[in-house]
Amino acid sequence: MAQTTPNHKLTVSGWAAHDKSGVITPYTFKRRVNGPDDVSIKILYCGICHTDIHHVKDEWGITMYPVVPGHEITGLITEVGSNVKGFKIGDKVGVGCLAATCLDCEFCRSSQENYCDKVQFTYNGIFWDGSVTYGGYSEMLVADHRYVAHVPENLPMDATAPLLCAGITVYAPMIDGKLHETPGMRIGIVGLGGLGHVAIKFGKAFGHHVTVISTSPSKEKEARERLGADDFIISTDPKQMQSKRRTLDFILDTVAAPHSLGPILELLKVNGTLVLVGAPDKPLELPSFPLIFGKRVVKGSIIGEMKETQDMLNFCGKHNITCDIEMVTPDNINEALQRLANNDVKYRFVINIGDKKPSL
Repeated sequence: MAQTTPNHKLTVSGWAAHDKSGVITPYTFKRRVNGPDDVSIKILYCGICHTDIHHVKDEWGITMYPVVPGHEITGLITEVGSNVKGFKIGDKVGVGCLAATCLDCEFCRSSQENYCDKVQFTYNGIFWDGSVTYGGYSEMLVADHRYVAHVPENLPMDATAPLLCAGITVYAPMIDGKLHETPGMRIGIVGLGGLGHVAIKFGKAFGHHVTVISTSPSKEKEARERLGADDFIISTDPKQMQSKRRTLDFILDTVAAPHSLGPILELLKVNGTLVLVGAPDKPLELPSFPLIFGKRVVKGSIIGEMKETQDMLNFCGKHNITCDIEMVTPDNINEALQRLANNDVKYRFVINIGDKKPSL
């Protein structure tokens, strides 16, 4: 039984997995009442992330059942706490992966709260009051306002939802790599999926030459003609990989399956950087020679902090960037999870929680 506290008085309908089968079924549970630092949100849309699969099946061994997944949430504010400034009833907002941090460590104080040692997530986490967090596969959410972002008025709420995870996951390392300050670079995106397709859009909006690196030749037309990629490399073709050696300044690797980093590193120029944002369940192969002979850097990145998340949404509003989505109803969550596991989606599933009206 998930731990609750006396202030959990709101009865909420949602959808949860109850065991390692990962099957999602309707679930009624309790949320806390809106506190002084909280906003209550009527959830309109929630994206389905690959992380949801790991959690509902307990593939990482950390799931607290029942688990209500969902950390790509958009909706409307329905209640505002007495300490909250900057939000009002009716605002279009989004909630991503973060539910709570310590607010006092060096990372929280330097706007890097996503790296706080005490970070707790929107679902399958432990909130400050000791309760288990439940995510966006539900009709409403109560969230601390410090982990809520405004959605620009011109962005549709459905196709914006995945930006709260997939979007910020690729945006943050691009900002860290100064891609927003130095247009004209040659950057590579490994993997054309939920993360990769958004990374292409950001890369082009920042003014870069974008190369997609993929195992699937069938994706080249889509990458070039629909998403605007400038080049396409089939990573399983040794001749193509050899011909593109030392041509890229920066590579973002979005692939969540085990693979060798050696051939990818060879695509980088001397002093180039490879950033990992995918989370394979097995260690990656990292040969030393491509690092040593290219003075290259391999680093990781996880989601982003809240100021960066708001900056990303504002950037998306300015450049009309959203995710390419396929809408599903709550009745089709299990089918969507299975299709996602089979990479059968272009490029992100979004649950229409209300299932009553088109996006705002």
